[in-house]
Amino acid sequence: MEQKQDLSVSRLANAWAALQAHASEGNPLEADASRLAFADPEFLLRRETRGIRFQLELLKPDLEQQAHGIENTVVVFGSARFRSEEDSALMVAEAEAGGDPEVIDRAKKLARNAHYYESARAFGKLVAQYSSDKPPETKLFICTGGGPGIMQAANRGAHEAGGLSVGLAIVLPMEEAANPYVPPELSFKFHYFALRKMHFMMRAKALVVFPGGFGTLDELFEVITLVQTRKAKPVPIILFGSSYWKRLLNTEMLVEEGVISANDLKLFQYVDDPQVAWDLIKDFYRL
Repeated sequence: MEQKQDLSVSRLANAWAALQAHASEGNPLEADASRLAFADPEFLLRRETRGIRFQLELLKPDLEQQAHGIENTVVVFGSARFRSEEDSALMVAEAEAGGDPEVIDRAKKLARNAHYYESARAFGKLVAQYSSDKPPETKLFICTGGGPGIMQAANRGAHEAGGLSVGLAIVLPMEEAANPYVPPELSFKFHYFALRKMHFMMRAKALVVFPGGFGTLDELFEVITLVQTRKAKPVPIILFGSSYWKRLLNTEMLVEEGVISANDLKLFQYVDDPQVAWDLIKDFYRL
């Protein structure tokens, strides 16, 4: 007996195949009123369909993570510029060989922060090792911005421990490709920062923030504000690298000026060791 074909699936496939054929021939995609709306990139990229794009960026990563049993994550933020100790040493050697003082200075600055890469890598490994023999509903998965630097380090640690991890990358002109330690099926790309931030928080059971620049600060303060205003449930917010963060953030001054309360300082904690960071999360949830 012939197997019945799902007509809706067939039509979807045909619509997409037509677009792919058009692209493979190198023809520009012009507006076409007869093209199916959901298979019409020219239509979907209009200003008026922005709300639809929001919905798609919300839905696609959510469905894929559900399919892989990912319900609880530990989010790791940090600089995209830091490299491993090995790679940093090579960068310094190459810079010194080139002889440009500015390039040498920059390479040395990044190299002195390479230990943060190694700490993020060790932390990712601890989380994955804990989850390796746990039932799906209690597993914790590393989730990062999917890029290089600290993000790569945490994903790498999880990968080296045999665990899955998630990458939520953002499309930027200067951003490098997604790091290779995230499985392709869990390596997502976003256009909208807002939707990406939402996905960071949707499954987050803890946030570990390594030293970083404007992007890292943006993500950190977004989470602190959500927890402070009770728009998000309390989670451990861990600032890794106490000397870095205390030089950068004079939070006591905010209390002195009355713009935050003394209790708000309890929203986050400073640590300097991957095991201590992991122990704080375990204690919070009594794991």
